[in-house]
Amino acid sequence: MQELRALAATGILGSGFKMESFEKGLSWKPDFIGCDAGTTDFGPYFLGSGESHFSDDAIKRDLRLILLGAQKNRIPAIIGSAGTSGADTQVEHTVRILQEIAGAENLHFRLGVIYSEIQKEYLLEMIRKNRCSPLDPAFPLTEEIVQKSVRIVGLAGAEPFMECLDNGCRVIIAGRSSDTSVYAALPLKMGLPPAPVWHAAKILECGAACVEQRQYPDCMFASIDAEGFCIEPPNSDYRCTPVSVASHMLYESASAYELVEPSGVLDTRQASYQPLTPRSVRVAGGLFEPAEKYSIKIEGVQLAGYQSIIIGGVRDPVILRQLDSWLEGMEQKIHARIRSIYGEMIKQKYSLLFRIYGRNAVMAELEPMLDVGHEVGILIEILADTEALARSIATAAGHIALHYPVPEWSGLITGLALPHSPAEIFKGPMYEFNMNHVVLPESYRDIFSIEYQEI
Repeated sequence: MQELRALAATGILGSGFKMESFEKGLSWKPDFIGCDAGTTDFGPYFLGSGESHFSDDAIKRDLRLILLGAQKNRIPAIIGSAGTSGADTQVEHTVRILQEIAGAENLHFRLGVIYSEIQKEYLLEMIRKNRCSPLDPAFPLTEEIVQKSVRIVGLAGAEPFMECLDNGCRVIIAGRSSDTSVYAALPLKMGLPPAPVWHAAKILECGAACVEQRQYPDCMFASIDAEGFCIEPPNSDYRCTPVSVASHMLYESASAYELVEPSGVLDTRQASYQPLTPRSVRVAGGLFEPAEKYSIKIEGVQLAGYQSIIIGGVRDPVILRQLDSWLEGMEQKIHARIRSIYGEMIKQKYSLLFRIYGRNAVMAELEPMLDVGHEVGILIEILADTEALARSIATAAGHIALHYPVPEWSGLITGLALPHSPAEIFKGPMYEFNMNHVVLPESYRDIFSIEYQEI
């Protein structure tokens, strides 16, 4: 195949795109429409809970337009990492939304559904066979970590998508997958070389994120050939430049020059980025080194506890002059109060954390500028073994924080300005990532299962 044309609808399904951009992209005759639907940007909660970050309405709006565009132009639509984290429940929920759209619009097509969750028994077996390894700076994967996990997913490469395409699928909804595999599958299937394919896929993965000064999510278009690719935004207000395109190689990557995929590594050290027009760029010169061993990156989460938070502000200059000692005394008083309610052993069942916005809340001990301005925001975080305990500690902590005294004043003070009533915000379960590893399967089919539906 001499050239393949790809339309990326947006960076993540549900984040939106302009209808005008999408229609213009369709007018350029793409061979397929792709869209990633997941990310770890929002943290571990969505993999742990199985919920989606974006609303059903937002997802339905974007997915409807993608399906209608694909059906009208008789081209495939490929969606990866469905439902934010690509868990099985999120994939199934996305499929239900798709079925509603298809029913309402009288659409008919063959659907491929790729599931990415990994069973604990399989991963335990791979640990025993020494076929799991950590990604820096993670620690070795243990059976204890696996058993504590709430949910584990693998990031699919292009191969499951290619299998769906080989089996006549016009629409693919996939669980967790690498962002680039969504865009690499069809070009690889059609015989284009892997270097320009994976490089183009990397630039397409987040839609209009590779433009200069992106203001909102939108579409992106690429034409891929055997030597390289051309990238251009359909939105006339956006433009790609050599710098904006090259810099996207750094996005979500430890290297500005390498992209690691299950089947190999893209090396862009010799790549060139040349302007074609004031809005488009030609990219060529990347190299692809096939992997000696096929590997799949895995992500897992475990329950960290149950969280409550209190948000308040301090503007009193007397308190700000002694902020550290004031907070230290407050923290000690809160711990003492909790021990008086539950006993000494309670200290093993919860944690208390203060974040000071206006001083070092973002960088903590790495912050070089420790001067305090005329006001600070204080976030008090309580993490406990149970939801009931998190609530109880929060109510006690909130009352103490509100009135904790300073030596200069002998009466009762109100030191913390609280914007909410009640001040205590109960967040429920909190999860933490516990895996950043790779597993070496015999085949991608060991991890990813595919089901087919006639819609």
